[in-house]
Amino acid sequence: MSKNSKVLALKYRPQIFEDLIGQELAVKTIFNSIKENKVPNAYLFTGIRGVGKTTIARIVAKALNCKNGLKNLCKDNFCENCESIINSNHIDVLEMDAATRTSVDDVRELIEFSRYAPSSAKFKIFIIDEVHMLSKQAFNALLKTLEEPPEYLKFIFATTELKKIPVTILSRCQRFELPRVKPEELLNFIKKITRLENGAATDDALKLIIKLSEGSVRDALSLLDRALISLDKKKIDLESAQKIFGYFDKTLIIEIFSHLFKGEEQKVLDLYKKIYSIGIDPKIFLNDFLEVLYYIKNINTLKLDKNNFYLNLEEIKALSDLSDNVDYSTLLNYWQFTINAMEEMELVSNQNIALEMFLIRLLHLKEIKENKINISIDTKDENGFKKLDKYENSSSISNSRSIKQIKNFSQEDRLDTENKVIEDNISTKIESFDKLLKICNDNKEIKLKYELETNVNLVRFENQLIEISFNENLDKNFVKDLSEKLFDWTSKRWIITFSKKKGIITKKENKKQINEKLILNAKESNFYKKIIDKFPDSELVSVIEEDKND
Repeated sequence: MSKNSKVLALKYRPQIFEDLIGQELAVKTIFNSIKENKVPNAYLFTGIRGVGKTTIARIVAKALNCKNGLKNLCKDNFCENCESIINSNHIDVLEMDAATRTSVDDVRELIEFSRYAPSSAKFKIFIIDEVHMLSKQAFNALLKTLEEPPEYLKFIFATTELKKIPVTILSRCQRFELPRVKPEELLNFIKKITRLENGAATDDALKLIIKLSEGSVRDALSLLDRALISLDKKKIDLESAQKIFGYFDKTLIIEIFSHLFKGEEQKVLDLYKKIYSIGIDPKIFLNDFLEVLYYIKNINTLKLDKNNFYLNLEEIKALSDLSDNVDYSTLLNYWQFTINAMEEMELVSNQNIALEMFLIRLLHLKEIKENKINISIDTKDENGFKKLDKYENSSSISNSRSIKQIKNFSQEDRLDTENKVIEDNISTKIESFDKLLKICNDNKEIKLKYELETNVNLVRFENQLIEISFNENLDKNFVKDLSEKLFDWTSKRWIITFSKKKGIITKKENKKQINEKLILNAKESNFYKKIIDKFPDSELVSVIEEDKND
C-alpha cells in the first residue's frame, strides 16, 4: 500500500530500523533488547507529531514476528507477517486508536482477546495510538495485565501527551522520548526524496520546509509533496516556496521592531500591511512576533550553529543590534502586551484592524537606550534641584536610567527617588484640560490620554473639579484610573462628575474637523489645481500647517 501511494509521507515510510532518521538512541536500545531476548512487557513512545512513534511501533511488531528474523528483517519483499502488519490486518497484531475507543469496555474486550495465544505469529502485540485518550477506568482495567502479561503478549503505546498518562502506567513501560529530528538530518533526507521523485529544489527552499516542519518528518514530506505538485516538477526556489506555503520572512518582523523602537508609525503600519497582503493570519503573525521578541531578548546568549535554520547571519546581526539598544523592561512589556493582544483577538470580528491598533499601542512603549545624549547638569532651580537641559535624539525626560513608561497591571507603582523628583517637578498644578493631556503624555499614560481625547466631551474644568459627558466606548475603569493619577500628580483629591450636557466635541473630532477644513481650503488653491491637472488620480488626505515662527 505504502509503496504505491502517491503521498510521500506514506510512500517513504521506514520499514526497517536502518531507515529511521533522528532516533538512533531509541533504535539501538530496542534492537539490542530484541536481539538479547530482553523485550519489556510494554514500550511507550512519546514525542511531537511526525517523529516516528507509530512507525517504530510497527517496525518493532515486525521485528518480533518476521519469519526472516531480526537481522534479515523484510524491507522490500515482505513475508506474510510483515505484509499483514504493514496493511494493519494481521490477526495477532491489533492496532487501536485510543482517540475513538476510549472506554473501559474497549479495554476489557482487549484483555479478553489477550487470553488466547497468537495464531500465526510468535507474539501477540497490541499497538495503542494516542493512549493518553483512554479514560481513567480504562487505564485502571489495563494495570494488572500490563504488569504481568503472558509471555507471548506485548504492548506498544504511542502518545503526544505524556503528562496525561497515569504514573502507574508509566512505571510499567519502557519509555522512549523521541526528539525532533535535527534540521541537518532532515534536510539531507528530503534532498534524497526530492531526487527520488525527479524533482529539483534549492537549498533555501528546502530549508524553509525544514523551518515549517519544526522537526517533524511527516510534516516535511507533506510540505515537499505539496511544493512538487504545485510547481509540476519545476525547480522549487525560495520565492515560490514562500508563496506556496503562505510564509513571510521574519526579516520583515525584525524591521517592524526596528521602526517600533524608533517610533516610526507609518513605516510600521506599511510593513504590517505588506505582511497581511501575503495572506498571513493575524494569530500566526503574533506567534512569530513573540518568537522574534524572544530572540531579541536572548540573542547574545543563544547557541546558534549550522544545524539551526531558523535564523541566518544577517538576521542574527540585526537582532543583536536591536538587543544592544533596547531596555529589557521594554521587551518584557512588549511580551505582556502581545499575550494580551492574542486574547483580545477572540473578541473582535476584524482581527486585522485590532492588530494595527496593537502595533500603534506598542509605539508608545519604547524605552530605547540613547547613544547620543547631551545632558547639562550645571545649574539648579530655586528649590535646589538639578535642571536637565534639552538633549538630542530623545522625546522624554530620561538619563541612562529611563523613567518607567508602563506598569504591569498586577504591580504597584514603584518609582525610584530620581524619577519621582523629575515627575513632581513637571507640574504640581493642572489648570486646564490641555495641561492634563500634556501631563498624561509626559508620564506615558497613553491609555488615559487616549480616553480623554477620544471618548470624553469636556463640560467644565475647574480647580480639582472635572465635569464631562462621554460616549459608549469609554473604559469602565476610566474614573478610577484618572482619580488615582490626578492624586499622584497633584497630591489632591479631584472630583469627576458626569453631566447631562453634551459638552464640547472630543479632541479627536476637533482635529478631524480642522483637518477637513484645511483640506477644503487647500483644494481651492492654484497649487492643488495644478497638481490635479498633472496627476488626476491623486487624492489629498492631510494638510500640515506651516509654523509661522519657524
